[in-house]
Amino acid sequence: MASLIAGLNPAAKITDEAEAKASARASAVSILLGVVWGAIGLFYLMSPEGAEATRQAMAAAETPETAGMAEAMSGAVVGITGVTIVIQLIFMLIQWAKPNIAIPIIFLLLVIYGLLTSLLGVVMADQLAAMMGPQPQYAAWMTYGSIAVLAVQALLHVAGIRGASALAKFRRAAA
Repeated sequence: MASLIAGLNPAAKITDEAEAKASARASAVSILLGVVWGAIGLFYLMSPEGAEATRQAMAAAETPETAGMAEAMSGAVVGITGVTIVIQLIFMLIQWAKPNIAIPIIFLLLVIYGLLTSLLGVVMADQLAAMMGPQPQYAAWMTYGSIAVLAVQALLHVAGIRGASALAKFRRAAA
């Protein structure tokens, strides 16, 4: 357990295979954090407040061609979120059982994209509303919580990349 906690540090020195494996598993911990935050977001979307915010945004964006689709699209948002959570959980289990460098790299890129788009959405909320129409007004804790979770995930994926790289070097040296 101590090696796992030490492995979560993206700047920790990796001196042996056990430390490398623990550090590589930091990426799995990061994905688990995303799964937990995604489940919280899913429960929020299914709550009356979240469902109403999604419905209002969908209704405001309706055009004559898409009239009446807001309710179906709201359900699709919930479904896509649920599927994404399950996919993340599968990748987390793979990374925990057999740490590799590909999963942390892919997830780091996705996390950086999510972080940048979230920050851009916060900074340019008024401009987005002017250009694209009304945007969903979710609870502020969801927006800022997502940014915080994504920042922590980025650090953990960096630790995972470092650990997976070191693990591969230790295994090549042993072979």
